[in-house]
Amino acid sequence: MKLERTRLFNAAGDRDWGKRRIIGGNTTNMIELNNIKYDWAYKLYRAMMNNFWIPEEIALADDARQYDALSADEQRSYNKVLSFLIFMDSLLTHNLPNINEYITAPEVNLCLTVHAFQEAVHSQSYGYILDSVVNAATRDAIYNEWREDEHLLRRNQFITDLFEQFIADPSDRNLLKTVVANYILEGVYFYAGFSFFFVLGRQGKMLGTVSEIKFIQRDELTHLAIFRNLYHEIIRENKELLTPELEQEFLQMMRTAVDHEVAWGQYVTGGKIAGLTDVLIDQYIKYLANIRLLSLNLPILYPEITEHPMPWLDSYASMNSMKTDFFEQRVTSYTKAGNLNWDEL
Repeated sequence: MKLERTRLFNAAGDRDWGKRRIIGGNTTNMIELNNIKYDWAYKLYRAMMNNFWIPEEIALADDARQYDALSADEQRSYNKVLSFLIFMDSLLTHNLPNINEYITAPEVNLCLTVHAFQEAVHSQSYGYILDSVVNAATRDAIYNEWREDEHLLRRNQFITDLFEQFIADPSDRNLLKTVVANYILEGVYFYAGFSFFFVLGRQGKMLGTVSEIKFIQRDELTHLAIFRNLYHEIIRENKELLTPELEQEFLQMMRTAVDHEVAWGQYVTGGKIAGLTDVLIDQYIKYLANIRLLSLNLPILYPEITEHPMPWLDSYASMNSMKTDFFEQRVTSYTKAGNLNWDEL
């Protein structure tokens, strides 16, 4: 089904929330928060607003002093991870409105608008980190890293191509693929980089940067929940969309994303970062992929991975006692699912 962009104002729109749909609905585009259908969207909106933060409120003076004391390998990883995060959050800021134009539920439009704003805040935080921690030449090299590093360009291109498919052909099928692509991006694609910073932080290094990353990851969890709920609602309202062939495409997208994230994490750390081996990176990303697939009611890809390889990481990354899987709205912890027979899933 070809989708149409929502009109700026649709005078013939229907205010009856019972007739509202995520896509293909007849929306007025008026935001009425006392007349909502998708309660999860309003709850997420409130959570996102409560998560508001300002990057410059985190002191980075100690990080600026510590950066020069990092090993050459740690500096290389620090720079390359930031270069990837900068690219991806910039991409999301620009792409989210492309999705939002086809969503016909105003309360969901509100969530996606705040999502785009938060990605802009993340870009602000990276700029603040670079201005505060590294010199101008290093900052410019980090911003240009994607031009120089073929590994970075290749993995950036994979996710960008998925987004471009929907822009070129805004069908319901391509929208669902874009939703899954965003879900993978928010739930898998950032995490080798995040884990690098948390490993540094656990060693007492670059704690200001680590605090920025904790705030960013907290935001990403709500973004993950938005696209998880979008996926389930679109399928519930358009059951014919999820064919076995499309499900296999989703699994292949996840498999490719895992391969990219593992290869990238191992490349940027080079096996030279204490506490973050190539094996741990491989197991951690595959562990996350299994969780994300289960949350979409899709079969897992890595049944051999049954436990978190770095169990300390989630508690270290959490803020205000918020568990990192809170917004998944599934089991409250992956290790509690350890009783599952993974061969039967």
